[in-house]
Amino acid sequence: MISRGKTGYLALYRYDEARDCILVLATATSAKLALSESRLSAPGSNPTHCRSYPVFTRIDHVVIAVPDLPPAMAQYRKLGFNVYPGGAHPGMGTHNAVALNQDDYIELMAIRDPAEQKAAAARPRSWGAGLADFIAAGGGIRYIVLQSDDLPSDVAAMRSRGIDVSDAMDGARRTPAGLELRWKLAVLGADNPLPIFFIQHLTPIEERRKQVPGAGDQTTPSPSASPLMKEVRLHPNGVFTIERAYIVTPDAEAGAATCAKVLGMPQPPLQQGTVIMSNMAVFQLGPTSLGIVQPYAPGPAADALERRGAGPFQALYRTTSMGAAARWMQEHGMPPLARGVRNTGEHAMLATPAEACGAYIGFVGPE
Repeated sequence: MISRGKTGYLALYRYDEARDCILVLATATSAKLALSESRLSAPGSNPTHCRSYPVFTRIDHVVIAVPDLPPAMAQYRKLGFNVYPGGAHPGMGTHNAVALNQDDYIELMAIRDPAEQKAAAARPRSWGAGLADFIAAGGGIRYIVLQSDDLPSDVAAMRSRGIDVSDAMDGARRTPAGLELRWKLAVLGADNPLPIFFIQHLTPIEERRKQVPGAGDQTTPSPSASPLMKEVRLHPNGVFTIERAYIVTPDAEAGAATCAKVLGMPQPPLQQGTVIMSNMAVFQLGPTSLGIVQPYAPGPAADALERRGAGPFQALYRTTSMGAAARWMQEHGMPPLARGVRNTGEHAMLATPAEACGAYIGFVGPE
């Protein structure tokens, strides 16, 4: 059945007779999808029979920390992304550049004012803590940011599971064109050292797109577009969405157990990743996913774990054309990217940390 909620969500659900509850298979608002179980129960049944999970709607963006913004922007343009200056983070000593996708984005971040950044990093629960050392060690993906549509409620739910998490704090930045973007942000405490934090955007996506010159021009429907999805302005490499982000750990089972508790989701079984050469637990977050991985052979994950230790190391993006992406990179002086075959049978390309400012950046899609 399909139902429209009072907040504008569409929900696809079915009654699970064996568990005596209603399962929400998918919900959507604008171009977002979220998979969860609902607290709703069948008429006349006991609501406690049905376990509830909060809804983090998707991966919102990855933060790639770099020593200097202009060279990083130039490199990501060679990879085929439309990258534009984003603005400064007041009081944090950092500034950024962004590459907007359909409903997510890449954030390149650098330190703008070292003294201000050092002071910000010393504050309790600061997402800037350790940033300077991370960049000095080579940079790369610093954080994976998950999107919430009701962050105060998600914070309360995490705390009810014993998770040390901050309040939903107000954040903002002003773009070079003077547009103020506002959000709420929550970060995990020291007892939960997962490299993720949580965001609820207060500025609608339509307004946020205005920070990008020509937003709305040259739009092309993405291959996965449904009637609920908008058109998307493609990058030259054809990328329109993040598919998955990966965190490497020496113990995938333990890492997945921690992640499951933080997210309030069941712990998924391990599966074998054939490109990153790792066993991985994959958490589905709407149309995106988060992989907690442990290498079983030499490869990108093993390299990242050896070089940097546990943490985020790769983001995988879906493109409309692998061939178009490869041609763009070749025309802009990039060497051919390494190729592999995923456990889904799809072919993928992978930019190395030397080619992507300390991160592994993957591409998957049709030729």
